[in-house]
Amino acid sequence: MHRLARLFPQAYNASVFLSGPLRPSSKVSNIVPHLQAPTLSFAKQSNHVREVFERLKQSGILKISLGFPDNDSKYLERLLLNLHHHHGHQLPITHSATRGWFWDIRPTTTNFQTTNHQARSETMARFPWHTDCCYEDPPPRYFALQVLQPDRYGGGTLSILSVERLIKQLSPSSRAALMCPEYQISTPPEFTKDSIPQSIISSLLATNEGGQARLLRFREDIVTPLSERATQALNELKTVLEGARVSSQLIVNLTSEDLPEGSIILVDNRRWLHARTDVKDPERHLRRVRWDAVPFQNALM
Repeated sequence: MHRLARLFPQAYNASVFLSGPLRPSSKVSNIVPHLQAPTLSFAKQSNHVREVFERLKQSGILKISLGFPDNDSKYLERLLLNLHHHHGHQLPITHSATRGWFWDIRPTTTNFQTTNHQARSETMARFPWHTDCCYEDPPPRYFALQVLQPDRYGGGTLSILSVERLIKQLSPSSRAALMCPEYQISTPPEFTKDSIPQSIISSLLATNEGGQARLLRFREDIVTPLSERATQALNELKTVLEGARVSSQLIVNLTSEDLPEGSIILVDNRRWLHARTDVKDPERHLRRVRWDAVPFQNALM
C-alpha cells in the first residue's frame, strides 16, 4: 500500500524551472509516500486514517490514489473529518466570504469563484514559490489537491521545495531577521473574509515544536518588509529561491503522469514551499482544501 514517488533532479534555473520544460529522470526517492484508497470506506477506516496522520507528521507530504470515481471529493471531506475527530486536526478553513471548504482550481476568464476578483488559481499562469494563506493568522498547516482532470499537454507541473533544507542556504543573520515580526502580509482581494484583516504583521520564519526554525510563510507579491534588516533578509531569501544555490535535490516535480486523475497530494504548508508551471490545458481541474489552522509558532514572538 506504500510505494515511492519519483524525484526529478535537474540543474536549477528559476525561469526554466517555473515556466519551461522539465526533464524527468528515472531516479527514485522516498520523499513522497504513496497510499491507496480502493473504496470510499477507507476515509473512515481507523488504520488508514492513522497512516495518513503519521505520514503527514513524518514527511509532511503524501500522495493518495483513489480506486473509485469521486468528483464530489467525498473521500477528502470524510478523511478530514476523521483526522479532526481522532487525531486533533482542525477542520478546514473557508476560502473566502463566498466559498466554503473546497476551491476549484481551473482556468476561467468570466466565472470567478469570488465576485469581481480572479484568483491566481483561475488563470493559466505559473505560480512562483509560495505557501498558501500566509496572510491568515494562523495559516493552515496543511493543504490537499485532488486531481479531477490533469493537464493533458504537459503543463501545470506542481513543484515542492523543502523549507528545512532551503533555510540552511541562508546566513544566520537572515534567519534571525526572518524570525522577527517585521513583515506586513496583505490579503489578496479574492480571499477577503469578514473574519480576517486586510493585512497582518508577522515573521516569515518560525520554530517548530522542537525549537528549530523550519516553518515558513511566504508569498513574495504580498509581503512588505518593515525594517532594513527585514529587507535584507527577504532579499537573500529571494536570491536563494531564484539562484543556483538551491540544489536540485531539494525539489520534487510532480507532473500529470505522477498525479493522474484520481490522485490526491497532501502537503504540510509550512514545511514545504510549492510552485506551478504554466497550465497548457484549459480543461485542467483540481480541487483544493486547506485545514488545521494552528498558531504559527515562534520562540521570539
